[in-house]
Amino acid sequence: MAQDAVQFFFSRYGFGQPELERYLAAALERGGEYADLYFEYQSTSSLQVDESIVKSANSGISVGVGVRVIAGERTGYAYTDDLAPEKILHAARTAAHIASGPARTHIVGLKDTLGAGRPSLYPVVVAPTDVEIGAKLSLASRADIAARAYDKRIHQVRVGYADEVRRVLIATSEGVVTGDYQPLARLNVFCLAKDGQLSQRGSSGGGGRVDLDFFERQLTPEHLGREAAREAIQQLNARECPAGEMEVVLGPGWPGVLLHEAVGHGLEADFNRKKTSAFSGLIGQRVASEACTVVDDGTIPGRRGSLNIDDEGARTQCTVLIEKGVLKQYLQDHLSARLMGASVTGNGRRESYEHMPMPRMTNTYMLGGQDDPQDIIRGVKRGLYAVNFSGGQVDITSGKFVFSASESYLIEDGKITAPVRGATLIGNGPDVLTRVTQVGNDLRLDQGIGTCGKEGQSVPVGVGLPTIKVDRLTVGGTAS
Repeated sequence: MAQDAVQFFFSRYGFGQPELERYLAAALERGGEYADLYFEYQSTSSLQVDESIVKSANSGISVGVGVRVIAGERTGYAYTDDLAPEKILHAARTAAHIASGPARTHIVGLKDTLGAGRPSLYPVVVAPTDVEIGAKLSLASRADIAARAYDKRIHQVRVGYADEVRRVLIATSEGVVTGDYQPLARLNVFCLAKDGQLSQRGSSGGGGRVDLDFFERQLTPEHLGREAAREAIQQLNARECPAGEMEVVLGPGWPGVLLHEAVGHGLEADFNRKKTSAFSGLIGQRVASEACTVVDDGTIPGRRGSLNIDDEGARTQCTVLIEKGVLKQYLQDHLSARLMGASVTGNGRRESYEHMPMPRMTNTYMLGGQDDPQDIIRGVKRGLYAVNFSGGQVDITSGKFVFSASESYLIEDGKITAPVRGATLIGNGPDVLTRVTQVGNDLRLDQGIGTCGKEGQSVPVGVGLPTIKVDRLTVGGTAS
């Protein structure tokens, strides 16, 4: 895959390694210590079915290159959507000027250092963008029909499908030239249920670095349509959530988004380098209960957050962040690793060639434990069982968070009873990890819907969690 992506750019745009070396030399001509080039060719398609009518269908292609120069703590970045040699040289010299400093280095002769080795994590047979629109429309229509058939109270259904294929070439002044071919597809369903004056919403979705056959083999549109409708109808029948401090059980899978937001971002190296994270300076210290081991793994085949290489050309890996409650390391990109004297972890990511890379998560999850999920529920006298979330906010510096549960239930005398609506979870990420008393043996990853935002950039990610019990957490509710 790496060699194929590199040759794609060489053959389509008529340049090779001598030209890459020339561009890197221009980037370093004002004294930079390090430079890299990020070429990107992206094809996309999307469609939306609303009220059983195709409301939109789009496709597009974008191409460009970003040039980064690092000199000490200064970083210069410039990009162009024109791959003519003079345009790339202009971008390189602009980035060099921004980061100009007293240090001077020379590029190492380029060679493909990552083109062989482990097989691709996403060996897609037919790229989703190469499939005719009729097949994609069929998926959306099937999801729409399944959702409407679930219950007569389903009032509105909206289905969205989107895919992309990204080809990238990365060349660095350290002598690396490599590339990747990165497919991505996702199907989403939104439902609105009405009963008299009461209306409630439900949603479902999934995908990954897959071809369209994935939606036949593993995650059918019928399943997604029914799940979105089920959640909406469930909320119609829910009672208002009580408020107060109580035991909270998080279900497996998508509830890992709470771990991602409340803990994962705080473990990204740039926040810790700048000492703005609640986890700054705590390597080697206990930050969670002994039951908690948290990893970030970009090597899981086909997953939405997985990558053969990150957006700086480094291999992704499985990084243990917290091991049995002890903080082990941060997620590193090239710049932070350089400044902190650490090793890169394959977490340098960017939204596109128009953006600088920064440390970002891939697939972040807590490892499963030894507890039976049913035993966890049976041990709760009065609490909340949260199995789906619709959004939240977190303050990286303090770790404080607020999350809205889109599907949750009361636990009464060890049994899951009534569904509730209007539940929010309020707490502090590092503090919550110390209150995890039980971890289930049912680790599950999400279905492939995660998109993470940071400093204006969005990238696809994965999350995961086994059933866990937090012995005390503030629940915001709407019950009077």
